[in-house]
Amino acid sequence: MSDLVSVEVEGGIATILLDRPPMNALNAEVQEALAAAAVEVGERRDVSGVVLYGGEKVFAAGADIKEMQHMSYTDMVEHSGSLQAFTRTLSRIPKPTVAAITGYALGGGCEVALACDFRVAASNAKLGQPEILLGIIPGAGGTQRLTRLVGPAKAKDLIFSGRFVSADEALAIGLVDEVVEATDVYAAARRRLAPYVGGPAQAIRAAKEAIDRGSEVDLETGLEIERMLFAGLFATRDRETGMRSFVENGPGKAKFEGA
Repeated sequence: MSDLVSVEVEGGIATILLDRPPMNALNAEVQEALAAAAVEVGERRDVSGVVLYGGEKVFAAGADIKEMQHMSYTDMVEHSGSLQAFTRTLSRIPKPTVAAITGYALGGGCEVALACDFRVAASNAKLGQPEILLGIIPGAGGTQRLTRLVGPAKAKDLIFSGRFVSADEALAIGLVDEVVEATDVYAAARRRLAPYVGGPAQAIRAAKEAIDRGSEVDLETGLEIERMLFAGLFATRDRETGMRSFVENGPGKAKFEGA
């Protein structure tokens, strides 16, 4: 993979750790390593949920601008595909994912957080898409995922201005899901994933796919995606286990056991 990105698994929860001091700038090596880590945790049977973490000081302050500064239009036509590919791969991890945000999550760093299912931020965190101040726009999914998360007007406000958003404002507009003290960010992210460990992994995977794919299409197509995924679960152990527990224990008392 890379010395700049590592994967650790404990108690059914994988941590993808960015480790490129001082600001975890997302150069090409880091992008490729994040994509590889996403594939690894997605395939591992001992992983029920995933935390993306940049360490105690900073999540990721954006793309490596020094690396991009001298790229030509031709260079970027080729590079932009891989720039979007790594966040797309992160978003398609077939398990619940949480970005544990400390310090800055700006530009590409914010786009990495947007590719997760949930975001937990430190009270002193700053988020934003400041690419406009460099004469460009977000290129790793920011214009699309931010809009779907906070709505077009607020996304335009943040992207047009390039301003940084405080943790409290991010919570108010739905950009993050929880704000905690900086020392508790990683633990809070793990707590958010704990209920899924040992749970119905196949059903959760189907639910994530139905929601994510359905949000990108019209209602009728989304309903068909849901129908096919729903039917497919009747060939899984999750369905057998869950329904047997319901029949044996009754409503409100059923407990899912087994993977």
